Amino acid sequence: MTIGEVAEHFGLPTHVLRHWESEGLLAADRDGNGRRSYTRDDLFRIAAIVRAKEASLPLPEIRAFMAAGDQAARKEVLRRHQHVLQAKMAALRSALDLVETGLNCTHQDIAICQSFRAHLAELVDIPNATETAQPQDP
Repeated sequence: MTIGEVAEHFGLPTHVLRHWESEGLLAADRDGNGRRSYTRDDLFRIAAIVRAKEASLPLPEIRAFMAAGDQAARKEVLRRHQHVLQAKMAALRSALDLVETGLNCTHQDIAICQSFRAHLAELVDIPNATETAQPQDP
């Protein structure tokens, strides 16, 4: 496949594939005229890069993962990023809970909803401090 065909297949601009090549992530074969020619193996490599980018791995980490000569090195890269993804997932779950609580709130003023406040408590709580007024849920 040509660079244009591959780019279209993955919904990427061609310059992204060239950049990944310059970063050492890809090494497409060249035809007699110097044009890049991508194989099915290249497509799997590109798919892996796309998914890794979707998972927020930076290019140097993707390169380290893809170039790891042994299983232990590859797993170390993935373990480091596993912790990052777990933290992001926890933050997203918390954000979704907050949104869902807000959607289910029946108060005119969401600022007085105790369920909504409970999701924000860890950001607000100050040791040895108490609220002056604690409105109740209806």
